[in-house]
Amino acid sequence: MQKVYNPKEVEDRLYKMWLDKKYFHAKIDYSKKPFTIVIPPPNITGQLHMGHALNNTIQDILIRFKRMQGYCALWLPGTDHASIATEAKIVENMKEEGLTKEMIGREKFLERAWEWKRVYGGRIIEQLKKLGASCDWDRERFTMDEGLSNAVKEVFVRLYEKGLIYKGERMINWCPTCHTTISDAEVEYEEKKGKLYYIKYPAKDNSYYVIVATTRPETMLGDTAVAVNPNDQRYKHLIGKTVVLPLVNREIPIIADDYVDMEFGTGVVKITPAHDPNDFEIGQKHNLPMVQVIDTKGYMNENAGKYAGQERYEARKNIVKDLKDLGLLVKEEDYTHNVGHCYRCSTVIEPLVSKQWFVKMKPLAEPAIKVVKEGKIKFIPERFEKIYFNWMENIKDWCISRQLWWGHRIPAYYCRDCENMMVSREEVKVCSKCGSTNVYQDEDTLDTWFSSALWPFSTLGWPEETEDLKYFYPTDVLVTAYDIIFFWVARMIFSGLEHMGKEPFKYVLIHGIVRDAQGRKMSKSLGNGIDPLEVIEKYGADALRFTLVTGISPGNDTRFHMEKVEANRNFANKIWNAARFVIMNLDIDTSFKPDESKFTFTERWILSRLDTLISEVTENLEKFEIGIAAQKLYDFIWDEFCDWYIEMSKPILYNKEAENNKEVQYVLLTVLTNVLKLLHPFMPFVTEEIYLNLPHVEESLVIATWPKPRGYQFTEDIQMVEKLIELIRSLRNLRLEKNIKPDIKPKVYIKTDDLSMANQLSLWEIYVKRLANFDQVIISNEAPEDSVALVLSWGVAYVKLKEIVDVQAELKRLLDEKERLLKEVERSEKLLNNQNFLQKAPEKVVNEEKEKYERYKQMLLSVVQQIERLESLR
Repeated sequence: MQKVYNPKEVEDRLYKMWLDKKYFHAKIDYSKKPFTIVIPPPNITGQLHMGHALNNTIQDILIRFKRMQGYCALWLPGTDHASIATEAKIVENMKEEGLTKEMIGREKFLERAWEWKRVYGGRIIEQLKKLGASCDWDRERFTMDEGLSNAVKEVFVRLYEKGLIYKGERMINWCPTCHTTISDAEVEYEEKKGKLYYIKYPAKDNSYYVIVATTRPETMLGDTAVAVNPNDQRYKHLIGKTVVLPLVNREIPIIADDYVDMEFGTGVVKITPAHDPNDFEIGQKHNLPMVQVIDTKGYMNENAGKYAGQERYEARKNIVKDLKDLGLLVKEEDYTHNVGHCYRCSTVIEPLVSKQWFVKMKPLAEPAIKVVKEGKIKFIPERFEKIYFNWMENIKDWCISRQLWWGHRIPAYYCRDCENMMVSREEVKVCSKCGSTNVYQDEDTLDTWFSSALWPFSTLGWPEETEDLKYFYPTDVLVTAYDIIFFWVARMIFSGLEHMGKEPFKYVLIHGIVRDAQGRKMSKSLGNGIDPLEVIEKYGADALRFTLVTGISPGNDTRFHMEKVEANRNFANKIWNAARFVIMNLDIDTSFKPDESKFTFTERWILSRLDTLISEVTENLEKFEIGIAAQKLYDFIWDEFCDWYIEMSKPILYNKEAENNKEVQYVLLTVLTNVLKLLHPFMPFVTEEIYLNLPHVEESLVIATWPKPRGYQFTEDIQMVEKLIELIRSLRNLRLEKNIKPDIKPKVYIKTDDLSMANQLSLWEIYVKRLANFDQVIISNEAPEDSVALVLSWGVAYVKLKEIVDVQAELKRLLDEKERLLKEVERSEKLLNNQNFLQKAPEKVVNEEKEKYERYKQMLLSVVQQIERLESLR
């Protein structure tokens, strides 16, 4: 082994070996229990960021753990076509060439999209390999590969035939920048400061008027009614009458609806069915016409009169000005409200009425709610179930059509001659109704999440009944951040139940997001993002992985500190150095059988502690307590194994004639091998490199057997070592406090009621000599005269002052200190006897001086006592 661990030299070499030997490939084996994780597929536009690094490290820890436990462990990788994000990137690139989608046409655009996928699609996969991800790369999938595309068509047709997919005019969320619909889950709400405008709507003959309050005056041009609450006494007499819509001069009715909040604004609301989801519902109920005044690019259309062609916010300013000029703007108020933004580009979304494809959600949501309530799917932590239930119980139909070219094209076909619509798995060339060949396919594509909702079973070969599907489905655990519970988790659950008849996974393990050291979200705008690949380049993948998971708990955000990465690089070096020490002192191999009667209490202690560690880490990982398991491993390896047991082993290890020399070697090798196995899922590279340099039975840690406790629980020996460690720590502290020179080796006198150590006194003496640099250990019922007492939990240790102190030098120091303190007492006394000071100085200053005086007197008394004690020693 090299003197220093060099991740750069090790990581790529080991990863290539693992791939060459197919260690990550899950071969179906019916004698084994399957354990399956499907990767949350990263976008082909993506680059590895800290969120990916955390998410995939957690998955890798679980899959490596289960593989070592003997499961047929499949971690299925793949990427998502990410329709909106990818199309936006390609359109952006084309702009630089002076091109648009429309200029080159759909076919040429899709050629560019597939080329983009070829060039950039594998980038994030290669980066995951750098992280050490042990995915089954032979099974890698892409949401638009042939098999998954067939699954998408199959699901669409089945849901359509069941009446669960329909095409209809509904209110949708429209992004004027991405030029597509987005689902409710893709709208991000932000609190914004705006204005509430109070506008007068007069009667035709000006005999009455109402005042409405709105945050969006530009939509008033599309009003087709104003509404009041039927119980509002202020307006009961006006129900059924009409008012004139300002600026448009169109008469509109005053209607009554329970939806109207009497407390908001004036209690009168404008109804714009084409531009507000609630108004759309009211419009449907009251049979109101729809007038759309904003187009798909965010500009006012021909229905907006003189404001046609103006950008929506420009039109708002002009409309407000015109209302003021006409005396119809009563007032403006500052108003803070939630505004919906596109999750991809952050543009303010525009609610529009549009003919789109929808999934009927209520029938699909009910069984998906039931499986979580019955505990067939468990969220970890459980509190996220409330978020899931809240969304699923209030779910609206899902708009699945997108006005994009990159994605799964909707398998619906239309006849231009008879307007017949056909939904089909296969391409339709002839109209099923009139026989015409004048047939074309729907221009729209499906929402990205429509295909990723099928990921747990489509990736395993569905709709074909493949061996993979029969063996690996349902999967076991889904690891994801809390921000895609609606987007992805909920949709996978109802899709799995609908198409497979089984829930897609047993556990949903939620992790938080990685924040910077100050607790801020990492973002381009703040410039606080940290590139995981740069961290790996500098410190190694193991240090990054261990940093990301140490101390984390499910569902909670974590802070990323570069100092922690350095500390974990040092941890890797600590293990490396410990392993080098063990290897250099080994002359046994794995066939050696120890005589356990030759184990000392320190061997029995470390083996007992190892057993406890194996049990606890296994239990922590079974419960997904990854952060706790990591911390326990760190503490055991650094503290108990390296700092204590290895140091305790040295006197026997260096004495080749010692009768238990080989037994100590055996214990060192056993403990090191087992901690490497336990640590391997967390830090796969350094552990594998060490293991392959040790005498070993199994060919790689990747496929090694997970350790099991051997039944070592020697309680008395554990207590014995704990006492010994407490004594050594106290003696080390004494050396520091008294500045005892290394060549001074005092005796230690121990007074205790617990005499179990008397049988082991010779060993205690060896450890105290080596680890605390003291000489003899003497059990004594009497405390020696003139000694320092170290109070321990199990007795008192004494060290004679004469043995640790240079009496002459200490006397001189104490006499100098006495002179200083006498002067301080004298000064303070003089000040406190000065009436002028007592009367004029602030009370706080006088009280502080009194406290100083008492403190100096106490310190002086203590120094005088120490001088007297040292004088007697002389």
